[in-house]
Amino acid sequence: MLSPGGKGWINKYFDLVENGHIKLKVVRPEGLRKLPFMHLTFTKCGIVFGYPLELIFAKNLDDSKWTTEEKLKLLLFESHLFIYTQIHNEVLFDREKFIQSLFEFYQFHNSKSIVKIFSFRKKIEVEEELLERVLAKRVDIKVNYLDNKWWVNSLSNAFTYLDVILFDDFEHRKETSSFKHYSIYANNALTAITLSAYSDGVIDESEKDMFNVFLASASLNDVQRDLAKSLFKKGAELKDVSPFIKDHWLLKRFLLDISTLTIFSNEEVEESEVDFLKSFCEYLEIPLDELDETMTMAENFILRSNDRVEFLKNKSSYEIVYGRLTKRWTKVILRNKDKLSIELKESKQLILLVKKSTAAELTKEEKDIVKTQFKDLAKSVPSLAIFMLPGGALLLPLILKIIPDLIPSAFRDNKIDNQD
Repeated sequence: MLSPGGKGWINKYFDLVENGHIKLKVVRPEGLRKLPFMHLTFTKCGIVFGYPLELIFAKNLDDSKWTTEEKLKLLLFESHLFIYTQIHNEVLFDREKFIQSLFEFYQFHNSKSIVKIFSFRKKIEVEEELLERVLAKRVDIKVNYLDNKWWVNSLSNAFTYLDVILFDDFEHRKETSSFKHYSIYANNALTAITLSAYSDGVIDESEKDMFNVFLASASLNDVQRDLAKSLFKKGAELKDVSPFIKDHWLLKRFLLDISTLTIFSNEEVEESEVDFLKSFCEYLEIPLDELDETMTMAENFILRSNDRVEFLKNKSSYEIVYGRLTKRWTKVILRNKDKLSIELKESKQLILLVKKSTAAELTKEEKDIVKTQFKDLAKSVPSLAIFMLPGGALLLPLILKIIPDLIPSAFRDNKIDNQD
C-alpha cells in the first residue's frame, strides 16, 4: 500500500512499478504530436490548474484516504516522471538516472524553502527521502480564505505546474540557468490573469481571489510581488506579456489555460471575454481553432470536479457550465459537418457506443473502441482529439445531444441551416 504522507513512498512507488502494479507507459494516440499530447495529459490530470483530478500512471491505486495535498504531491512526482519518459522514450527507463536528474533539478531551484532543505540535509538522508520533503514543500501553500469558493478550495500551490515546465526545460538543456526564469514565468502568468480579469471591464471578487491564490503560490521576492500587485491594480496590456513566450509551447498554453480559468471563475462568460481570449491567442501565436480545445478542457476540469468542489455542488452552476460547453461544441461540429458526415457513415459501432454512454458506463474494451474510432475522426477534425484521452468519455453525451440521432441524415443541409 502506497502512502504519500509517510516516509519512503518514492521507494514504494518504484517497488510497485517493478512488480507490475504500476506501468510507466501512456500511449500517445497516432497523429497527436508530443507537446500537444503532453499538454492534454497534464490538463486532464488537473496539475495545470493546481488540483489533482487523477494520476498519470498509478491510476489503479486506492487514494480514497489521501489528502488533496498528498494526491497533488504524487501527481507532481508523476508529472516529472512523465516528462522524463517522454524525453527519453527511445531508451529503457533508468530509475537511478531519473532520480539523479530530478535531484539535480531541485538542488538548483531558487525557492527559499527548498534551499533550506538542502542546506540542512542530514548526512544519512538518501536522495529519494530528500525529494519527498522537497515535493511536500512544492505543493504547500499557506493561505487562509473565509470565503468557501471552489477556485480557492480546489487549489493548493497553483503554480505547481511551473515546476513541471521548468523540469522540461532543464531536462532538455541541463542548464541550471533555467531557474532564473521561474520568476519571469510566474510574473507572466500573473499578468495573464490580470489581462483576463480586466477583459470585461469589471473586476469581481472571484477574479481578485484567483489572482491572490496564484500570487500566494508564486515564490517571488517582495519587490516582484509588489510589482505584480501594482499591475493588477491598474490593469495590464498584451505588450506586458514577454514576447519570448510565443516560442515556448508549454508555457504559452499554460498562460492561456489559466486565463480561461480566470474568466470561467464567475460562471458567466461575456462576449468581450471571449474576444480577449481570441486576441490573446493571436498575440501568443496559438492557432485560433485550438481555443475551443482549451476552453473545453477548462470546463471539463470543472465538470469532473463537481463532487469535490464547493462551487459545483450548486446544480444551477453545473448546468451553466455544461450548457456553455454544449453550445460551443455545437458550433465546432456544425463547422465540420461535411467531414464528420463522411466519417460517421463508417462508424456505426461508435454511434451505438456513444448512445450507450448516455445510459450506462462503458467497459474498458468499449472505451478503447471509442478512442480508436475517434482517432480517425480527429484526423478530419483535430479538436476531437480530446475524446481519445482517458476521461474523454465524459464529453460523449454532448455528441448525442448535438447530433440527435448520430446518423448521416442528421447532417442534411436544411437541418443544419435551421440550426445555424
